[in-house]
Amino acid sequence: MKVYEFPEDKLINELIKRPVFDSQEIEDKVLPILEKIKSHGDEALREFALKFDNILINEFEIDLEEAKKIGNSIDDDLKNAINQAYKNIQLFHSYQKQEIVKIETMPGVQCWRKSVGIDKVGIYIPGGTAPLFSTVLMLGIPAKIAGCQEIVLCSPSNHPAIYYAATLVGVTKIFRIGGAQAIAAMAFGTETIPKVNKIFGPGNQYVTAAKQMVSKFGTAIDMPAGPSEVAILADDSAVPEFIAADLLSQAEHGIDSQVILISTSKDIISKTLLEIDIQIEKLPRKELALAALQNSKAILVDNIDLGVEILNKYAAEHLIISTINAEEVSEKIINAGSIFLGNYTPESAGDYASGTNHTLPTNGFATAYSGVSVDSFVKKITIQKISEKGIQNLGPIVEIMAHAESLDAHKMAITYRLKSL
Repeated sequence: MKVYEFPEDKLINELIKRPVFDSQEIEDKVLPILEKIKSHGDEALREFALKFDNILINEFEIDLEEAKKIGNSIDDDLKNAINQAYKNIQLFHSYQKQEIVKIETMPGVQCWRKSVGIDKVGIYIPGGTAPLFSTVLMLGIPAKIAGCQEIVLCSPSNHPAIYYAATLVGVTKIFRIGGAQAIAAMAFGTETIPKVNKIFGPGNQYVTAAKQMVSKFGTAIDMPAGPSEVAILADDSAVPEFIAADLLSQAEHGIDSQVILISTSKDIISKTLLEIDIQIEKLPRKELALAALQNSKAILVDNIDLGVEILNKYAAEHLIISTINAEEVSEKIINAGSIFLGNYTPESAGDYASGTNHTLPTNGFATAYSGVSVDSFVKKITIQKISEKGIQNLGPIVEIMAHAESLDAHKMAITYRLKSL
């Protein structure tokens, strides 16, 4: 992890750049997969499962009762932890539902908006060394609250905790497939796997590319995504031991993860780096964390306001503010996926069980995107109702505007109604 002391503005802009990957090369590999799944369905899925995972699969679908049985095999401590996380996430997200409010914009003219759950949604959970059962909670819970009728889960993993979380949140179908081919299957549909309207979930660069590419064919996705990241803003009140643990908790995600420390204290930076050296030796995923730290920086700044300015440019997925008056400082942040305040609010709490959602915009997309919420799983439909009195009040206004735009049929739709009164 490199240290930069009081860098000039020009250098700061370089320091907060994300690692750049050759997306075209990845897309060139993904496109043939998408096309073959679209044209050959289950047959292509079996071919890719054998090619990429060395697995011969006859039946992709996992019976829900069988999944429940497998899920219940996890130990009681983990089961209780998942249950409590479920309660916290469910409670927080339940308050995101909005009541219908009818607004009378002028006498006789009513407008309102209702939320309707997206009918069919797909959740992708990657395999690999980290079974992300927590993401099943983060996506399945708001989908259920939103009223989605079909919740399809695709994952190459058969980890019991994933199945436990899936049955807990009410997933309606589970398929054991992974990679870009799973995204294609949910986007286009196959003989076995239903086509969904929107796809959610993390994955490697190929999965990410597949999601972005199928969005061009009419399947919505949660958000553009890149490698996971955390930024920390710290002053002398911060605890180096905590900061190091938070940086490493993000670095262990993978070699392309990025962690950033911005501090007003040279002493805090020095002690944090020493703590990283101590703590990293205890990690089973040490090599991944070490590789991620090669893309990471510690930046010494003159004051907190400058740190905030840099962080608003960076737009971190996760932002930890370990300063005096952390909540007051957070009011100045306009670009971040999720914010964690104070010395006792680690990013890992939000990853698992505090209640907020951990599916967040990365790679600078926090400048324009929000994290996943109940809103991500609904469509907003506007409704209006105009009475006879209302059309008399509003009609002449519309007639004038339509005439000015040379749209006479629009004008006549009003005129005929006014003449009938």
